[in-house]
Amino acid sequence: MTTSMPKETPHIKPGGVEIAETILLPGDPLRAKFIAETYLENAVQFNNVRGMLGYTGTFKGRKISVMGTGMGTPSMSLYSWELIHVFGVKNLIRIGSAGAIQDHLNLYDIVFAMGSATDSNYAHHYNLPGHYSITASFELLEKAKKIADAQGQKVHVGNVLSSDIFYNADPTALKKWSEMGILCAEMESAGLYLNAAHAGVNALCILTISDHIFRHESTTPEERQTAFTKMMEIALELA
Repeated sequence: MTTSMPKETPHIKPGGVEIAETILLPGDPLRAKFIAETYLENAVQFNNVRGMLGYTGTFKGRKISVMGTGMGTPSMSLYSWELIHVFGVKNLIRIGSAGAIQDHLNLYDIVFAMGSATDSNYAHHYNLPGHYSITASFELLEKAKKIADAQGQKVHVGNVLSSDIFYNADPTALKKWSEMGILCAEMESAGLYLNAAHAGVNALCILTISDHIFRHESTTPEERQTAFTKMMEIALELA
């Protein structure tokens, strides 16, 4: 149980507030605040270190936490490692934004990241004798798809790119990934999935298309904070 574990880390200081075994992880801490204030009952803030807001409350009687993770694999891997190994979190559900690189995807479409291709070298520290296939927890993926179907939500399930690079000096890079069937690009799923796999816990990345990279279409920062409610509601039901 979390009560028997250390009470804080340099980056997460709950001050005695419990962190649930299931947590939603948006990149933007303001999205975490929006979820807590909109969906959770009796939400209590458990973290504000470096502005990375975290809350614990209940949804339909189930205890759930939500916390921002920042951008990129280093940030995600740091927070997810501490949540897993220090606070005992067992189910980590990233709810983030992504840039589409396939023509059949449109703004606000939902993507379940079945697999995570990456240009990150994060897996190097595991010293594996080969290349690891980075995938979601099938348990969470299967449940999420059933929830989306029950809600009548169309979702895309497939591989995404988890990239360390937002401004790529190679203008052809995303086209090459697109030719391999990658649906969209984001920056955190690889670190999350690797940490979860190594620890034997569950992780899933649920994404909303905020940009179409090749068509130069985009949503606003305010929309990314508050308008991705379909994704949030699938994740809450999953939790």
